[in-house]
Amino acid sequence: MEKEEKKDITIADVAEALGVSKTTVSRAISGKGRIGKETRKRVMEYIEEHDYKPNAIAKGLAQSKTYNICVVMPRDYEVVDWNFFQRCLFGIQEMAETVGYDILLTMCQMNDISSLERIVANHKVDGVILMRTFLEDAQIEFLQQKNIPFVTTGSTNYEGVIQIDHNHRSACRELTSIILMKNLKRIALIGEDEGYMVTHSRLLGFRDAYEQQGETLDENLLYLSPENRVRVDRTVKEILEQNVDCILCMDDAVTSRVLKVLREQHVRVPQDVRVASFYDSTILENHVPSITSLAFDAKELGKVACRTLLDLVEGLEVKQKTLLPYEVVLKESTK
Repeated sequence: MEKEEKKDITIADVAEALGVSKTTVSRAISGKGRIGKETRKRVMEYIEEHDYKPNAIAKGLAQSKTYNICVVMPRDYEVVDWNFFQRCLFGIQEMAETVGYDILLTMCQMNDISSLERIVANHKVDGVILMRTFLEDAQIEFLQQKNIPFVTTGSTNYEGVIQIDHNHRSACRELTSIILMKNLKRIALIGEDEGYMVTHSRLLGFRDAYEQQGETLDENLLYLSPENRVRVDRTVKEILEQNVDCILCMDDAVTSRVLKVLREQHVRVPQDVRVASFYDSTILENHVPSITSLAFDAKELGKVACRTLLDLVEGLEVKQKTLLPYEVVLKESTK
């Protein structure tokens, strides 16, 4: 005879067996609401005796929670960006699993948030983490309209948004100031356009440094375009013709491409031109010469963002903006 398959016990089964309401069982499981100690003891003993463990779904029903959080990545990220997103995701996952939460990962574009809209409409998550923010951000506007708890791993100018970010403006101001104090006045800056909030923050820091040092910024040396990642060859050649002292790159991906072009042009770093990056990663760690850069802990960013979101979901008071520290790493490329 085949062994009878064991049936999963539901909240309704427990309620019927003990002659109590499903609400009473839910309160016993969640530990919330008014319920007598003796009644709770009976429920928990029955659950233990019948090998029923309140899983995330059962607890979710009891507390009107899904025990899922949505993490939204940008659909247009490049392979070189994956190192940052991966480490940030590791931090989110590490924090989420300690409190029994799971991660639902989706992707959105600047003007297409249909996947996020579908997840929210289907009530699949308790909160959302946005991993990239924009100056005009449809994700934020939608989540605010739907009153969904969410945090951003990045800054934004939208009011009332809970933000977890590294202090990019301060970091870029400090690194640029150090370069200027080395008497390297003509600095070319290469990066993407200001549609991304992180680019906007880094540019502000760059401008701050010139103002604080009393130096005049040559606007012709700012190369901010969404095409720069694919047309670095032409941009670098144009920059070299202007006799710059240093090429400062918005991120590690641009820096890597700049260094490749310089090698092909037989331009020596740092003898002929200095190079520095506003973001460090494993892409740059083995380069010779070593590259001056800004170091940020992406995993810690993810952990703090997740912890903050979970506090927000629980109705706890959280800081509107948390800025995490950074490190300026001076190396051979700016000597």
